[in-house]
Amino acid sequence: MEVNEKTLVGEIVMKHPEAIEVLMSIGMHCLGCPASQAESLEDACMVHGFDPQPVVEAINARIAAAN
Repeated sequence: MEVNEKTLVGEIVMKHPEAIEVLMSIGMHCLGCPASQAESLEDACMVHGFDPQPVVEAINARIAAAN
């Protein structure tokens, strides 16, 4: 599964725990919060003031490195 802006944060965390490190490193420390589980990566990035595209690229690179 490749992650994109519309992928839910909860889905990323569940299917790709290796991506947690990327999310935590940019300040997304609310990964266990019920609201974040149903939030798209794009929405989460917007809340935290990040452009989602570099985050998507970093997550996909981390997933690829883990495989």
